[in-house]
Amino acid sequence: MPEIPKISNAEWEVMKIIWNQPQITSTNIIEELKNKTDWKPSTVKSLISRLLNKNAIGFNKLGSEYLYFALISEDECIKSESQSFINKVFNGSIKSMLLNFVESKEISETDIEELKNILNQSSEKKG
Repeated sequence: MPEIPKISNAEWEVMKIIWNQPQITSTNIIEELKNKTDWKPSTVKSLISRLLNKNAIGFNKLGSEYLYFALISEDECIKSESQSFINKVFNGSIKSMLLNFVESKEISETDIEELKNILNQSSEKKG
């Protein structure tokens, strides 16, 4: 698996659009972000440039337009960011993270039941 680059919060917003619409132009990315942010087009183009430099995205040139696409999957990025968060905040302990959410009432009874089902299914696959 290729190394997953560190992606800033702003870059995540651009990546979400590219993951949803591969082969998208910068103009379309700017248009998509217009309703979500107050970023100027130059800001969005800078974010695209940073993502290109990080090898998170690539492009195809079609005439005078550049069509951007992801070089890393959304799932890979989510896994990498999740692991980074767990390592940074909970010293790598998923148990500590879950315990924190349960004890702080940030997780509903419905969520707890769903987690139990997921853990049971995971346990059955491994067993």
